[in-house]
Amino acid sequence: MWFELRARPLPWRENRDAYRIWISEVMLQQTQVATVIPYFHRFVERYRSLLELADADEHEVLQLWEGLGYYRRARDLLKAAGQLRDAGFDTIPNDEDLVRALPGFGRYTTNAVLSQAYDARLPILEANSTRLLCRLFGIDGDPKITANQRRLWHLAELLLPRNKSGAFNQSLMELGALVCKPTAPACSECPLKRRCVACLQGRQAEIPQHSKSAAMTKLSEVAVVITNGDRVLLVQRPPIGRWANLWEFPHGPNSDGETHELAAARLLEVLGIRGAVETEITTLRHSVTRYRITLTGLHIAYLNGTLDSTLYPNHAWVQLAELTNYPLSAPQRRLAEALGGACHGP
Repeated sequence: MWFELRARPLPWRENRDAYRIWISEVMLQQTQVATVIPYFHRFVERYRSLLELADADEHEVLQLWEGLGYYRRARDLLKAAGQLRDAGFDTIPNDEDLVRALPGFGRYTTNAVLSQAYDARLPILEANSTRLLCRLFGIDGDPKITANQRRLWHLAELLLPRNKSGAFNQSLMELGALVCKPTAPACSECPLKRRCVACLQGRQAEIPQHSKSAAMTKLSEVAVVITNGDRVLLVQRPPIGRWANLWEFPHGPNSDGETHELAAARLLEVLGIRGAVETEITTLRHSVTRYRITLTGLHIAYLNGTLDSTLYPNHAWVQLAELTNYPLSAPQRRLAEALGGACHGP
């Protein structure tokens, strides 16, 4: 079998532990394998079982997750583990309906975990297997439209063998990742080349059809790094919305034509704090969904005032060396790392 000969020796494939498979599948959502591996090792070393994860502190879980992005995945892991523990389980059970109802478990994640851990005869469909099936069966059009999604799920189910469904599902994903690549697929190495419609018709570059990317909207933001002596102000984001419960330096958008200094002054007024602009620390660029954001960090020396407690659930004045103890979003961590000697109180 191709998969047995060519499968990468990934750490979550060492056994069929449902807990470890679950963690890997959640981490791999919209994240490359090479990026996930060190995170996976750290996570399962810290939380060796579902019960250990269920008892974890969200602050610490988010800290371990920092850099992977899409932090809702981490919060859903914690919620699902707690629900399973409360229901008397110590791992993911072989119960499709029960698992599908847990936070963070859509059709793909449910089927991927149960098929790999228990050999449940459940199909999977993700980016690599979608591309493979579209080429194999010559499916035209956008694979994300409803009609094609239904057809692809149906084909994925029809192809499932009676036994070793988990290995078969993994082989589809692996074949897509290693051979049936988005560009320059290695068709000569593919065990399905004689049956592949796209290969036989020379249409590998056309199939699958690429979805049109949404136009990016440019935004300019300013972050205020407020120091008071040897400490800097951090605030915690609300429990809902983007980067929920993560910590950050307060930031907000620039109005049209507004300088960073004016935007910072307006933000400080909203915060209830008076401060003096010292220096520009750095300018960062990052993207979130359809937004391309330019974030400028300004060092602000605290003068007086008390932070409006209605704006954020928590805040803390911390020393620079303590910033590593707080989970920050990727751009905010980059801002923290840029501080160095540029941010010292009077």
